[in-house]
Amino acid sequence: MNPSRCILLGAPVQEGTGRLGCDMGPSAFRAAGLAGALEELGHAVTDQGNLVPAAARALCHPNPVLKALPQIAAWTETLAEAAYRAGAEGMPIVLGGDHSIAAGTLPGLSRRAAEAGRAFFVLWLDAHPDFHTLDTTQSGNLHGVPMAYATGRPGFEGVFPPLAAPVDPRHVCMMGIRSVDPPERTALAAAGVTVHDMRAIDESGVAMLLGRFLRDVAAADGMLHVSFDVDFLDPDIAPGVGTTVPGGATFREAHLVMEMLHDSGLVTSLDLVELNPFMDDRGRTARLMVDLVASLMGRRVMDRPTRSY
Repeated sequence: MNPSRCILLGAPVQEGTGRLGCDMGPSAFRAAGLAGALEELGHAVTDQGNLVPAAARALCHPNPVLKALPQIAAWTETLAEAAYRAGAEGMPIVLGGDHSIAAGTLPGLSRRAAEAGRAFFVLWLDAHPDFHTLDTTQSGNLHGVPMAYATGRPGFEGVFPPLAAPVDPRHVCMMGIRSVDPPERTALAAAGVTVHDMRAIDESGVAMLLGRFLRDVAAADGMLHVSFDVDFLDPDIAPGVGTTVPGGATFREAHLVMEMLHDSGLVTSLDLVELNPFMDDRGRTARLMVDLVASLMGRRVMDRPTRSY
C-alpha cells in the first residue's frame, strides 16, 4: 500500500447499542494517537472532525421493540453521503460509534465503487453478522441490522434511505463470527455470504481463509472495505466493548489479518466500531486498535518497539 491520504471521520453514534458509551469512541481513537501513527508511516492525514446527523424524521414500524429508529435512520443518511464524498478524497477511516454506522458507510462506499466501475468487497471482522432486518430483530438494537440493509434485504423501504448500489452478499467475507441468531443463520446461507466462524479459524488458520478472499478481490480488481468491530478480538485483550463474546481473535491472529491486508494493497476504506471507553481499562483497547490499524497501514512485525516497564 503506497502512502495515501487518510480521511478521519468521527461518528459518535451510540443509539444502536442500547448501552451508553460508544459516542466517546472517536475521541478515544484520537487520544490513543491514531493520526500520529498514520503520519509516522508516511500517510497524509486529514481529520474532518465529528459528523452531525441529519434531522431525524418521525418514523414508525410494526416491530415494537425497535429502538432509536429515527436517530439511526438520520445517521445512516449522513454517513452514506460523508463516506461517499471522502472516498473521492482519499482513504476514509470512520471512527465509531457502534456498528450501526456501517448502514451508512457501506452504501456510500459501494456507490463510489459502482461509479468507478469497480466491484465492491467487504471484510467484516466481528463476533456478530449483524444480518437482522427491522422485522427479525428481537433486541431492537439497530447495530444488528447494517449488513442486512446494505445488501438489500427487504423490510427497510421507507425507513432507511434507498440504496443506489446494494452490496453483493457474495462479495462479503465475515471472519471471527461466534454469535449468530437462528434467523440470521438462515438468511446468511441463502444470501451466499462467506462466513468463517472461530472454529474455522481454529481449524484452518486466518492466513488460508483470508488469503482465499483476497485473491478473489484482486482477481475482480475490487475495492475492499474493512469493517472492524472491537468484539472480533478476544475480550481478554480488548475489554473496551459492550458486546463481549469469549473466544475471539488473539493478538497475533488480529495482527496477521492486518499485515496480510496491507500486503494485498487492496484496502480502500475502513470502519473502526464498538469501542466503548467506559468499558475499557485505561485506554488499553483503544491503543490496541490503533496498533492494529498501524499494521494495516504498513507497520511490519519487525518494526515493533520493545517497551520497558
